[in-house]
Amino acid sequence: MITANDLYKVMCAMVPLYFAMLIAYSSVKWAKIFSPEQCSGINRFVAVFAVPVLSFHFISQNNPYEMDTKFILADTLSKAFVLVLLSFWAFLRGGLDWLITFFSLSTLPNTLVMGIPLLKAMYGDFTQSLMVQLVVLQCIIWYTLLLFLFEYRAATILIQNQFPGATAASIAKFEIDGDVISLDGRDPLRTESETDGNGRIRVRIRRSTSSAPDSALSSSIGITPRASNLSGAEIFSVNTPGNLRHAGGDIFSGYASSDAYSLQPTPRASNFNEAEAAAVGTPVWARSPVGGKVFRQSSPAFSGMRMVWESPGSGGGGGERQWSSDVVGEKDLSFRDCSKITVEEEAENSKMENQEMPKAFVMLRLILIMVGRKLSRNPNTYSSVLGLLWSLISFKWNVGMPSLVKYSIKIISDAGLGMAMFSLGLFMALQPRIIACGTKMATMGMGIRFLGGPLLMSVASIAVGLRGVQLHTAIVQAALPQGIVPFVFAREYGLHPEILSTGVIFGMLVSLPVTLLYYVLLGL
Repeated sequence: MITANDLYKVMCAMVPLYFAMLIAYSSVKWAKIFSPEQCSGINRFVAVFAVPVLSFHFISQNNPYEMDTKFILADTLSKAFVLVLLSFWAFLRGGLDWLITFFSLSTLPNTLVMGIPLLKAMYGDFTQSLMVQLVVLQCIIWYTLLLFLFEYRAATILIQNQFPGATAASIAKFEIDGDVISLDGRDPLRTESETDGNGRIRVRIRRSTSSAPDSALSSSIGITPRASNLSGAEIFSVNTPGNLRHAGGDIFSGYASSDAYSLQPTPRASNFNEAEAAAVGTPVWARSPVGGKVFRQSSPAFSGMRMVWESPGSGGGGGERQWSSDVVGEKDLSFRDCSKITVEEEAENSKMENQEMPKAFVMLRLILIMVGRKLSRNPNTYSSVLGLLWSLISFKWNVGMPSLVKYSIKIISDAGLGMAMFSLGLFMALQPRIIACGTKMATMGMGIRFLGGPLLMSVASIAVGLRGVQLHTAIVQAALPQGIVPFVFAREYGLHPEILSTGVIFGMLVSLPVTLLYYVLLGL
């Protein structure tokens, strides 16, 4: 039976975290203490140092030789079941886009920041070890799988638009320039293809501003090559080019993707002129900044066209970003909610129906290269792997961490939880709306997050034999608010970011009463 003292312990653990979030929210929303530029600096510190060090601290102190196999198996089975079920549904009618979004909503909670303090207050110290085990699996396996799905989707869009119909089946190899970090479309990309005597195509993918001294593009318009600034840890916020403005104010809408786990390259002003490129007839990749659509146009078609790029949720949602490039002409191309080009729609649909893809090995190699490059620029990847390696060594041979290193890490990790919640408060304050995706979609998302996730987890836990406090722990952790990393990916790849944004913001607000309700009901 849950007593008032038990509830007080939970509130003592959670209220300080929400207090940090409230302070950050009020300091931006009402007091105007921090500007977007200053918020960007705070969030960058959290992304690069605070959260990775916090993750390393917890993982390195967890004994990997005493992992709870039943608990891990239950979590793995629930996620695998959701993935299989969604894959079957997507094959029949849903499509890959909704598979990725629903998988993120139902199976990837905010375990590190919210789960550890909450479950520790509810059920005791032993739950910290269980939550750390889930954090390790999330960082190394499930987030990597999610990134794989996003890159597969981006590669599919690239191929459909650059090599329509049966052409793609002849692609034998992709070569990717070293400064191409991802296919998410944040940087304009272009392709160069060569066909050998056997009809096999070799494709080179490069940034449109990458150094290419022998190309027609650089020689004709005089681009000076420069090194990429893609550190992989910068936050997409106030460094957005000046012509990308929020429709309702001066705050840059791109800042919406900044948060405690934001590992996105910061766009820089480009010296590449798309109109001049079109004039020399060079094929160029371009993409809606958040719309997820990539397309290719050469100069004859480009010269009579007006392009309008529009973010999802236009007209009412948060984080809209528009960029219009007017060239004398009549046709309009519009991007909304990752939709297809509306001009010549029937021809587009026909092309998609007859679309072929490269061989599985060629696609797998392309996607693995891009996933590897993304992970290599993610500080959480290194913190999780290094923490796991140290714990394996430490608990195997009883080796203690030197005090100099231990306390250097501790001083930052102690601030990690508070800074992560503070960063969430900044993120919330800079959003035009708490519910960015509409009431209906938000209700569905919250239902998936707080009802579907715990239900599936309870079934998997009972199936593997979890009982008592461990079963209760498994169910409550599945009802934690939406994880932030899936939202960052959704923002980068332009796939339903408004839904994930609502899951993060609104989910944080309702998660405490929801988890307390589960705690009380399970304790009856």
